[in-house]
Amino acid sequence: MIHAQFDPTARRLLAAAAVEAKTRRDLSWRQIADASGLSVAFTTAAVLGQHALPEDAAEAVVELLGLDDDAALLLTTVPTRGSIPGAVPTDPTIYRFHEMLQVYGTTLKALVHEEFGDGIISAINFRLDVKKVADPEGGERAVITLDGKYLPTKPF
Repeated sequence: MIHAQFDPTARRLLAAAAVEAKTRRDLSWRQIADASGLSVAFTTAAVLGQHALPEDAAEAVVELLGLDDDAALLLTTVPTRGSIPGAVPTDPTIYRFHEMLQVYGTTLKALVHEEFGDGIISAINFRLDVKKVADPEGGERAVITLDGKYLPTKPF
């Protein structure tokens, strides 16, 4: 396999192979995360090519998925981040997140700036959680927590 730092395609191919192995072995993302010793959100993002795993975590994931030794090396490299090609995503689930940001993006920005001032919410110093909860009106609801460190704009 080619080093991902030089060929982002290698990381996408590894992600596809990992998802195939996950499916064939009937594993959940939680089981893979448990093997890595890291959170389910971070591990999933890493396996899908958005983060680098520590060496021991990469080796545990590769062993669990039955991938080749080159996969562990690739999982430890810093990837080229950003996984949605094109302007508007076409996958229905990803599109709904796009739609949410189209509708509520300016509201989120206004509320963050009112509460914190001029700055950003970090996607590096960040936590993500997804939970399923019962809907009092019937069915289920998704509760998604985006927990990022606030970084103020610094004048220079």
